[in-house]
Amino acid sequence: MAPSFDWWGKDTRRGTPVVVKMENPNWSMVELEGPSKDDFLIAGESPTGRTREKARGKNAKQLTWVLLLKAHKAAGCLTSIGSAMVDLVATVRRRVASGRTDEDDADADNDVTGKENPTVKTRFYSCIKVFLWLSVLLLGFEVAAFFKGWHFGTPNFQLDYLWASPWGFKGAFGWIYSQWVSIRVDYLAPPLQFLTNACVVLFISQSLDRLILCLGCFWIRFKKIQPVLKPGDEDLESGEKGYFPMVLVQIPMCNEKEVYQQSIAAICNLDWPKTNLLIQVLDDSDDPTTQLLIKEEVHKWQQEGANIVYRHRVIRDGYKAGNLKSAMNCSYVKDYEFVAIFDADFQPTPDFLKRTVPHFKDNEELGLVQARWSFVNRDENLLTRLQNINLAFHFEVEQQVNSVFLNFFGFNGTAGVWRIKALEDAGGWLERTTVEDMDIAVRAHLHGWKFIFLNDVECQCELPESYEAYRKQQHRWHSGPMQLFRLCLPAIIRSKISVWKKFNLIFLFFLLRKLILPFYSFTLFCIILPMTMFVPEAELPFWVVCYIPAMMSFLNILPAPKSFPFIVPYLLFENTMSVTKFNAMISGLFQLGSAYEWVVTKKSGRSSEGDLVSLVEREQKHQRGTSAPDLEEMKEEFEKQEQKGSLRKKHNRIYVKELALAFLLLTASARSLLSAQGIHFYFLLFQGISFLLVGLDLVGEQIG
Repeated sequence: MAPSFDWWGKDTRRGTPVVVKMENPNWSMVELEGPSKDDFLIAGESPTGRTREKARGKNAKQLTWVLLLKAHKAAGCLTSIGSAMVDLVATVRRRVASGRTDEDDADADNDVTGKENPTVKTRFYSCIKVFLWLSVLLLGFEVAAFFKGWHFGTPNFQLDYLWASPWGFKGAFGWIYSQWVSIRVDYLAPPLQFLTNACVVLFISQSLDRLILCLGCFWIRFKKIQPVLKPGDEDLESGEKGYFPMVLVQIPMCNEKEVYQQSIAAICNLDWPKTNLLIQVLDDSDDPTTQLLIKEEVHKWQQEGANIVYRHRVIRDGYKAGNLKSAMNCSYVKDYEFVAIFDADFQPTPDFLKRTVPHFKDNEELGLVQARWSFVNRDENLLTRLQNINLAFHFEVEQQVNSVFLNFFGFNGTAGVWRIKALEDAGGWLERTTVEDMDIAVRAHLHGWKFIFLNDVECQCELPESYEAYRKQQHRWHSGPMQLFRLCLPAIIRSKISVWKKFNLIFLFFLLRKLILPFYSFTLFCIILPMTMFVPEAELPFWVVCYIPAMMSFLNILPAPKSFPFIVPYLLFENTMSVTKFNAMISGLFQLGSAYEWVVTKKSGRSSEGDLVSLVEREQKHQRGTSAPDLEEMKEEFEKQEQKGSLRKKHNRIYVKELALAFLLLTASARSLLSAQGIHFYFLLFQGISFLLVGLDLVGEQIG
C-alpha cells in the first residue's frame, strides 16, 4: 500500500514500501523504496548539496520506474489487441465456413407470422450485386488508366490526349476508355449530379429539423418545463389521499417465456388499490409449454391476492392489435376508465400508476400519458450501446419536444396509460398495419385528443442483443409507418384539425422523419457517394460527407453523454442500418411481401434474477400478510426453459446485402485514392469496414 502524507509533506506512515502489481499477470512484481523526508521538504528549509543530489537521484529512479510501468502497460495492451485480432479472425473463419446466411429460414423459436416472397426478397440484393460488379469493372479500367499516366482533373479533362496514333486513337484500350469518359460526361454525370443535389437538399432539411428539435429540448431544460401533477382528494373507498380511478392493466405477450415472470411480478406489485385495479395477461403463445407456465404464474399471483386474469386466443388474428382488441371486448371493461399497457419485458416501478394516472384528473382532453423507457442491458455489447444512443434521443428530444409544443407524438406501444374513451373515440385497435400503436395515436390526434410525455417516469425493459433480432425489429418499425401513411393520408386531409397540424402530420411526422431519413441515408452515402468516385464529373461536397454528419451525430449523442466514445461507431452504424430501413420503407410504401412480416423481438431475460430479488423485497413491503413467491422455484423454471432452448441451437449469420455493400464501398474507396480525395477515401473506407463487420454479424451477441 502506498504511504500517505499530510499537506506539509510529512510521512505519516514511515517505512511502508510501495508495491506495484502489473495488470498483466505475466509480469513480475516490482518493489520500490518508500520516499523519505528528504523527498518532501518543508518550505523555507535549505537542504545541503548532498541531500539535494540524493533527492535528485531518487526522483530520477522513480521516474524511470514510472516510465517502465507505462511501457509494461502499453505492451500488455498490444498483447491484448493481438489476441483480440486473432480471436476475430478465427470467428470470421468459422462464420464463413458455416455458410449460414440471412437467406436461410428464420430461427425455429422466432415467431414469424408473415412470410416474404422469395422473389421480392432477392430483388434488392440483385440490384446491389449489379452495382458491385459494375464498380469492380470500372475500378479495373481506372487503375489501368492510372498506370498509363492518364491523370486527368475533372474540370480540365482533355480527350485529345487519347487520339495520338495515326489511326485516330491510342490503341484499343484508349479508345474504349475515351468512349467511357464521353458517356459519363454527357449522359451519366448530369442525372447523377441532379440526384446528388436533391439528396443534399433533403439531407439539409432533415438536419435542420433535428437541430430545431434539439433547440426545443434545450429550451425545455432551460425553462424547466414539465407536466405538473394536481393534488388529489381523499379516495372514499381506500381512505388514501390521491386520485384512484378504475385502471385496467394489459400485458400482451407471445412465446416470451424468458421474461413473463418478471413483468407479471412487477405489475402485480403496482401500488394501487386492489379494488380499482385489474390485470389482464393476454397470452398469444402457440407453444403449449409456454402457455402452461404463464397460466401457472397467473394462478400463483391470484393466490397471493392479486386481481389478475389469464386470457388466451385460439385464433391469433391481427397480431398484437388483434390481441388488445379482443381483450377490450370483454364485458367488464366498461367498468374501467383507463388502461395501461406493458409489453412482456417491461417492469414498471410500484409507483408507476401514481405518477401517470393523476395527470388525467380535471383534464378531459388528455387521451394518453406516455412514460420513458430505460434499459437493463444497454452496456451488454456494442449493439445495445448504439441502440441506447438512438432511443435516448428519441425519448429525450423527439417525444418530449412534440409533447410540450404539439401535444402529439407517436405512442410507443407500451409503458403508457390510455383513457379508454379516447381509444373508443378513435375507433379502437385496428389490425391493418404492423404499427398499431402509431395507428391509434394518429387517429386519436385527428379526433382532438392530447398527449403528455413524462421524461422523468421510466419503465425498465430490454434491448435486442443480437443483430438478427434488431434488424427484424427495425424492419417492422420502418415498414409499418409507410403502410399507415398510405392508409391515413385521406383521413388527415379530410379531418377538421388545423392546417398546421395537418402539415406537421404529413410533412414532418411521416415524410421527413419516416420516409426521407432512410431514403437519403441509403441513397446518398451508400449509392451516390460510391458512384461519384467512378463518375467524378458529379461532385459531392466534402462538407456533406464530413461536417454535417459529424454535427448531427454530436446532437444525437447529447442525451446520452456517457456514450461520447462511441460517436464514430454510431455514425457508421446508422448508415449501415440504412440498408434495412430503406428496404423496409420501400416494402411498406409499395405493399411488398415483407411489409406484413411480424417477428416477436427475441428477449434474453437478462434482468430476471436481480429483479426477482428486488421484487421479493417489494412484495414484503406492499403485500402485508401475504407470502412472497418462491425465488428458487422461479430459478428452477428458468433453468428448465434454458435446457429446452439449448436443444435448438442458434447461430450467427452472414448478411449478404451488407457484405455486398461493404465490397462496393471498399472498391469505391480504392478508386478515390486515384483522385487523391482524402475525406471521401477515409469515409468510404471506414463505412465499408462497418458494413463488413455487420455483414459478418460481429456487432451483437456472439453465439457461434
